[in-house]
Amino acid sequence: MTGWLVIAGLGPGADALVTPEVVTALAEATDLVGYLPYVRRVAARPGLTRHESDNRDELARARHALEMAMEGRRVAIVSSGDPGVFAMAAAVFEAVETGPMAWRGLDVRVLPGVTAMLAAAALAGAPLGHDFCAINLSDNLKPWSTVERRLRLAVEADFAIAIYNPRSAARPEGMSRALALLREACEPGRVLVFARAVSTPEEAVRVVALADAAAEMADMRTVVLVGSSATRVIAREGAPFVYTPRAAPA
Repeated sequence: MTGWLVIAGLGPGADALVTPEVVTALAEATDLVGYLPYVRRVAARPGLTRHESDNRDELARARHALEMAMEGRRVAIVSSGDPGVFAMAAAVFEAVETGPMAWRGLDVRVLPGVTAMLAAAALAGAPLGHDFCAINLSDNLKPWSTVERRLRLAVEADFAIAIYNPRSAARPEGMSRALALLREACEPGRVLVFARAVSTPEEAVRVVALADAAAEMADMRTVVLVGSSATRVIAREGAPFVYTPRAAPA
């Protein structure tokens, strides 16, 4: 039997946001690999073996999956959102590059998913309607000085910014530092969207001005969208619409 490996994105939470391509691959897989909460989002079935692991051993997880694919198994590594956005796809290719040459001949495919930032933006309106970037506040794999430099340059370039991993129990200071930097460089009315647990029953979206933003509004299930200087809020009954115009001033 010829094995394969897919790195599949499960989207932000709702089953409706999992692509048909991913659904098909999961139905054909013999082995499911990933961080425990993501693996458990996939229904158990006969013929499917689960390999759950901690969130900090991505390379070991990738190597294990590649080894199983070499044995002829049909392996799916699952990530939330899109596997190429701060997730497992990069770890798999790092393992391929540094591993046995035979791994380069494997059938390895990345199956895209709906990212948290795009799902959050859709809920708010169109805050990423012009040029934007994504920055991960985690300093597990890079120094905070790199995070800070990238954030400063993104603000200077007037991008809208999607902030991933803003705040956790292990790293509670990241969002506070980011807000302090934003307050140095941006006007108090700059628009922020705090979108938590998008497309799940715990979903909560909050639109605030930078002056009113607090680090405690975010946790690890939150994506924070920072508007550019052009981002607008349309007040209405209920939640406002937030959008960034398609054109930038000359």
